[in-house]
This record gives sequence, structure tokens and C-alpha cells, in this order.
Amino acid sequence: MERLRIGLWGIGRAGWGMHCKEIGLFPDLLEISGCCDEIPERMARMRAAYPGCRSFPDIDSMIASKEVEVIVVAIRSPDHVSGAVRALEGGKYVFLEKPIAVNEADLSRLIAADAAYPGRLFCRQNRRFEAAFQHVKQIIDSGVLGDVFLIKLSRLGYARRRDWQTLTEFGGGQLNNWGPHLVDHALRFINAPVKSVWADMRRIAASGDAEDHVKAVIRGENGVVVDIEISAGAALPCPVYAVYGSCGALRADDEKTLKLRYLDREKTAPPQPADPATPPMDGKFSSGEGLVWIEKEIPVAPASNATVNDIYRYLFSAIRVGVPFPIRNSEAFETARIIGMIRRAAGQ
Repeated sequence: MERLRIGLWGIGRAGWGMHCKEIGLFPDLLEISGCCDEIPERMARMRAAYPGCRSFPDIDSMIASKEVEVIVVAIRSPDHVSGAVRALEGGKYVFLEKPIAVNEADLSRLIAADAAYPGRLFCRQNRRFEAAFQHVKQIIDSGVLGDVFLIKLSRLGYARRRDWQTLTEFGGGQLNNWGPHLVDHALRFINAPVKSVWADMRRIAASGDAEDHVKAVIRGENGVVVDIEISAGAALPCPVYAVYGSCGALRADDEKTLKLRYLDREKTAPPQPADPATPPMDGKFSSGEGLVWIEKEIPVAPASNATVNDIYRYLFSAIRVGVPFPIRNSEAFETARIIGMIRRAAGQ
């Protein structure tokens, strides 16, 4: 089967540092046939690394070329939507980097373009296939924790960042950086329409004027709450995952090991009805009697075996074979909409 011919628009930390490596994992399926960047030295480096890659002096010439089928939009965030629409109108498939939109107007424009060119736009929510996320969701779906009511997601660290992604002018800030990943995870965990959003955002350690600290609490109509913390101003970490259910809990201090504690429901005594009588003076306030716990630590190893590096394989299968892309555009659009709600809830 013919390889999918990819054109990279933007050869920076994302285009060069991530997309090139991910494409290179599937040499039988994909090839980098073109590139375009405003810095000529970057295109020269691409030609040296990928002899079959043609550098284009401007994006219009790459869109017009028959050598390129898919335009990867990896330019600066505020230009993502206009770039995607431009490539779609030129007849190309588009693989769009996050954030897919930085405001409501851009999101509306992207939704309209997707409707006008169905099956041509693909959104790169690659961390949908993060191994730890996949395994945590697998455990939740198994029901072993009972009815899950609270999930905490965090990505914490401390860094004095000072590049363009610290500037609101260019769509900077942690909400546009890590936000699309964790909000996407949150919506998959909630699995219901969003009822409410509370948020706080501020700048702690970074230069520029964009936030480097985000706290968001998303509540689904089904009552499930997801608490998200993203910060470059937190000197000590907390678990990256914490899940609380009616019959147990899960915690992951990193993305390698999962700690579980849940009731052995076959051996645990059923709950007793509430007693309205006055308890004895030396009585306990609560009792753990009759509770039999199962405790274990297991390595992250989801049954799906999916990883973040599989995203381009899915793209190939969608375009060449017709297999539905696992990230529906409606899901990516909803993630962008909720990010807008978070920003408004934080007063920004």
C-alpha cells in the first residue's frame, strides 16, 4: 500500500522534535515529503535528515504540490485554525496540533470548516493513548472501585519558562499547553455532559503574562467530578492520578505504577442500617469492622497496548484504509469548548 505523504508546516520543537520522530516509527506507512518554515536553516536541516523531503518557500506552494497529501499544522497556536482552513480549502488532509483553537471564534470557524470538508481534518490528541490513562480508565470501567465520584489529575513542576508560550499574544500558558490533554482525559472519565466548571489561573514562576498555574474542577451531569491541576509553580509533586470510588481507590505517583485498595466484596460484610439510638459514652464514631481490603501495586500495562506514539499509525489507517480515527472531531471540539469555559470561570 502506498505510503502517506506528509508535509510539515512548522519545524520547531513540535514539528522537528515530536512529529518527525513519530512519523519515523512507521517507515513502511509514512514519508515526510515536504516541509515549510519561515527559517531557511530549519528546512536545510530537514533536507539533510530526510533526503526525499522537498522544502517549499511558502505554504501556498506546499498546499498546491501533489507531492504532499497531509499538511501537519505545527505553527504558532493563534495561527492553527487559519492554517488548517487554508490547507483544507486547498484540498489537503490536515493533522492539527493542539490547541486546535485559542478562542470561541476560531473554534466556530474550525467546526464550520470540518463540516465543509468532512473526513479531511484530524486532531492530534495523542495523549488519549497515554499508557497510564488507558490503564486507569480500564480499571475504572471494570467496576472494581465501585461508583467513581472523584478523580484528580495533576502535572506539577517548577520552572521559570520564558519562551513565546509564556505570552498571551501567542496563545501561551499552561491551559493551552497541557490543558488539551488533561481536559480530554477528564471528559473521557466523566463520560457525560458537563454541568459546571470552576477554575483559578495565575502566573507563579514563568516570565511573560500567561498563566503557568491552572486549577479546574469539572462536574458532569452524572455527578462525577474531575479535579485538574497543571502547574509550573509547584516545587513538590502530588499523584498524577487519584481515583476515589464507593468501594475503593487508586493512586499513581508516577505513570509507571498503580496502587489500588478496594473492598473484597465477596468477603466484606454488607453495610448495616443507621442506628438512631444514643451510642455508649465510650463508643466509636465509626467502624471498620467487617471490611476486607485487597491492596496491590501493579505496573502500568493497559490491555490495549496503546501508546502516545501510535497516533500516526491511526492517521494512516483512517486515510488509506478507512478505519475510523479514534479521536472524533466532536470530542476535540468539546475539549476546546471546555477549555474556554475554564478560562472564563477563572475570569480571563
